Amino acid sequence: MKHIRNLYEQLGVDNYYKDYGNQYKNPHLAQIQELILRNATQLDYSAILDFCGGGGEVSLIIQQLGYDQITGSDPYTHQLYKKNLNQDCHTWSFDDVIKGKLIGNYSSIICSFAMHLCPEEKLYPLVIQLFQHSNNLIILTPHKRPILEQLNGVELRFVDYALTEKGKKVFLKHYTYRFN
Repeated sequence: MKHIRNLYEQLGVDNYYKDYGNQYKNPHLAQIQELILRNATQLDYSAILDFCGGGGEVSLIIQQLGYDQITGSDPYTHQLYKKNLNQDCHTWSFDDVIKGKLIGNYSSIICSFAMHLCPEEKLYPLVIQLFQHSNNLIILTPHKRPILEQLNGVELRFVDYALTEKGKKVFLKHYTYRFN
């Protein structure tokens, strides 16, 4: 399969997942696992929402740590998530969350390799809605984006990173929110 970034540009995100969603595999799984495991004592995985959860890679890592209160959501790959974890997966999209459709409260919301795809004008309302359901937002990203600490009330607690074989950084960013 071609690089995901090239296919995103060629097809658009929606069409990419329509065509390739059932065979999606995160190319940085090793770095994601390293970051989740290395930060397990600093983060609360007791009741997570794996938002934009892909095929459930993050959920599987969290399960291996012994946690079982895991909710998945992905508008594109929910069937793959369900197949891989043998559990239901919600289909909440960025727009669904902005419109207030997200339900439940979570110790942490983890968003892996998706938040950087959110259009800039939707980022603040999305993040505010996510913080209505958790005090902790954990972003895994191959970019420095998104830079949520620039949003009013959002605090960056810490950043960690793992290197790919090519020496590129994969980031884990932990955010909290100060309600005014």
